[in-house]
Amino acid sequence: MDKNRRKFLTYVGTGMTGLAVASTGLPALTSTVTAADMAKESYFGFSNNKKGHGLTFKPIDPTDIDELVLPKGYTYDVIAAYGDVINEKGDTFGFNCDFTMYLPIDGSNRGLLLVNHEYTNPLFVEGDVSNGYSYNQIQKLLYNQGLSIIEVYKDKNGTWNMDTESTYARRISGLAPFQLTGPAAGTPAVNGAKTVQGTYANCSGGATLWGTVLSCEENWESTTEKAGLDTTHYGWVVEVDPFDATDKAFKPRKHTALGRFHHENCAMGLADDGRVVVYSGDDKRGSCVYKYISKHTFNENKGKENSKLLEEGTLYAANMEKGEWIALTIEAVREAAKEGEELLDKFQTQADVLVHAHDAAMLLGGTPTDRPEDIEISPIDKSIFIAHTNNYSSTTSNFHGHITRFIETGDDLGSLTFEFEIFAAGGNQSGFSAPDNLDFDADGNLWTVTDISTSRLNKDAWTNFKNNGVFVIPTTGKDKGEAFQFASAPVEAEATGPWFTPDEKTLFLSIQHPGERSESLQHLTSTWPHRPGDTIPRPSVVAIRGF
Repeated sequence: MDKNRRKFLTYVGTGMTGLAVASTGLPALTSTVTAADMAKESYFGFSNNKKGHGLTFKPIDPTDIDELVLPKGYTYDVIAAYGDVINEKGDTFGFNCDFTMYLPIDGSNRGLLLVNHEYTNPLFVEGDVSNGYSYNQIQKLLYNQGLSIIEVYKDKNGTWNMDTESTYARRISGLAPFQLTGPAAGTPAVNGAKTVQGTYANCSGGATLWGTVLSCEENWESTTEKAGLDTTHYGWVVEVDPFDATDKAFKPRKHTALGRFHHENCAMGLADDGRVVVYSGDDKRGSCVYKYISKHTFNENKGKENSKLLEEGTLYAANMEKGEWIALTIEAVREAAKEGEELLDKFQTQADVLVHAHDAAMLLGGTPTDRPEDIEISPIDKSIFIAHTNNYSSTTSNFHGHITRFIETGDDLGSLTFEFEIFAAGGNQSGFSAPDNLDFDADGNLWTVTDISTSRLNKDAWTNFKNNGVFVIPTTGKDKGEAFQFASAPVEAEATGPWFTPDEKTLFLSIQHPGERSESLQHLTSTWPHRPGDTIPRPSVVAIRGF
């Protein structure tokens, strides 16, 4: 194991300090900083003594051009695009990349980049499916979702590249085997399955305290139906080890104890008593915010054996009216459902509660919210930031969404009570609409990307925002809550998965679904990333330099 890789895992295992690194990409993973020094410099649980937000770029104006637009002095490298070969085996980079996570091999100069792939577009991937999906088209559908693990490095000119000779580079797709863990594994609730086929609809994710990566299955229904697979096998949180080149020492797994719903991401922390806490949002209109608390406590010395902490614990849903976390247990559900024979038939075991987590949460008083997407834990005070993207229909009118902040009682992530506030509201007054993925930098600034629906971009209430973008929002100081635009995405694209290198001189970002509304290959709305030889728009991961 490379010494910097070992040091990274050591940092990840140092509790709250490690969490700040693992879940935000803070610039503490340098060879000159010891774990003890990190503990002194960590903002976790302490006041932020910085006088300003540390932002040095001049904010850009919204644009509607077919380019990734950045502030003056910044540039980007396209590291990998859909269809690019990623290893000597010939595996190719999947479609519609989303979450990215950088894991250092040589500090901020070389590492692994884990990338999620959320869904496909038949125009660019499967071909004509007007008469249904053939076997080969189903294989393409499944292969081009899931995960890409690539090795990336910065060359002598400072440009980021992909190392296609990497022994770590591989795909973990909708065709790969996964084991189920936790209360639902092997039960009738998942039709007896202990092993299932593949992962897909992978949206965002998160880091564990023991050096593995969590990937979240979000809108799984469409692919499941097209591929003829069992719907109860999808909608889970997936855990993989990017550094296990064969996926045998640490088998890819799905944790049923974390519940089955439209997971956007996972944010992991520690309760004051050492139990592991995982927050996740259900990205659907009228759905809940959840957190899971393990039964047992984290032990740094156990390394990846700590993964078992995600197999036994309690899943909670947030009741925002009462400021309470409601335990989703079979006893509580059956008590609430005792007058309904149909519900009693549906919920007979704890496995049923986890498979139908949304229904259980609604039954017990979970608060339906406006599409809770990415959730992150503040490195300043451990408060919980939640991107509520939007919620509009004939009966609701939250067009632009907002960012909610939960404050756990006593600043203890294990608390079962909390308060909340609207930290920032989308709209013309703030300059952003539809907040999605979140990330923090070393100054405690909240970076957010936006996800205005492609069908709504540049029209009606969303006209002034133009293309989707990247914004930075200070969480302290005089500019607290004010949004500064850092980037504008290409036509019909969204920027997703922001993640910094440890030295915070590079920001990795996915550019998802450029040209999504193209009518045909002859009538494209985007040709980004404009590489020589490309004939279609290609979702890509970029490295932004200039910090």
